[in-house]
Amino acid sequence: MTPFLLFARPFETAMPARWRTWLFGFVAALLLAGAASARAEDPGRVIARVNGVDIKADDLSLADEDVGSNLPMTGDARRDYLTRYLTDMQVIVQAADAKKLGDTDDFKRRLAYARNKLLMEKFLQSEGRAAVTDAGLHQLYDELSKQMTGEKEVHARHILLESEDEAKAVLEQLKKGADFAALAKEKSKDPSSSDGGDLGYFTKDRMVPEFSEVAFKLEVGQISDPVKTEFGWHIIKVEDRRDRQIPEFDKVKDQLENMVARKALSEEVAKLRQDAKVERMEPPPSLPDAAAKPAK
Repeated sequence: MTPFLLFARPFETAMPARWRTWLFGFVAALLLAGAASARAEDPGRVIARVNGVDIKADDLSLADEDVGSNLPMTGDARRDYLTRYLTDMQVIVQAADAKKLGDTDDFKRRLAYARNKLLMEKFLQSEGRAAVTDAGLHQLYDELSKQMTGEKEVHARHILLESEDEAKAVLEQLKKGADFAALAKEKSKDPSSSDGGDLGYFTKDRMVPEFSEVAFKLEVGQISDPVKTEFGWHIIKVEDRRDRQIPEFDKVKDQLENMVARKALSEEVAKLRQDAKVERMEPPPSLPDAAAKPAK
């Protein structure tokens, strides 16, 4: 995980949970969708025709955005599938028009809803892109870098065991000169066992408190006594200590773009909500108190 992902984002907490989930799930996808559309070649080029109705290259791009994530094929096979998908769609649409299904009240309601949803997404996409500037990205990078300055990391290995007795037995082997990495591969139940228990570099907040407290007190080369956590019993060895490394700007640029866009959108939505006159014709439901005791 890139270090910048560990920073708290206070602007997120002011939004309802369901809105945060929806909005933040769309940010990266919308930004990428816009970039993909900008790269499309000859969007007006006709790729198929159904009963005189043209299907163009930009229709293909829209179909790819809509259903492409579910397709396993790539290249020409993907293009062929999407073309057939669009031609089938047009055939069915023409049949639906012949039955005047688009004139029903239900269809009109759904069309209005789809229009509103699409407009909302286009607005968020536009505002999110506008917020992402080179100056803003570098400013955020500098702010986060300052927060990281002076923070410590340790590079550690561990051996995870089921019981304290097992941990004590392994510790005795280590005291007699057994190789830590080899014992981790043989004894540890943690996925890191295949790497000799290597956890790489981590900051104190990356591990459960019981583990971190011990790991950050050990000197380089020192091995801990058995440490109990919710996962089992650990033997920890510190390989190195250092100041936390600041990632290069280019390596975290995509994450910075998402963070800037998310902050801008959450603030814009909060402002729009505050300025709007919203009238609910029925009161919101009374939610049960989570702390209340269940009725007998």
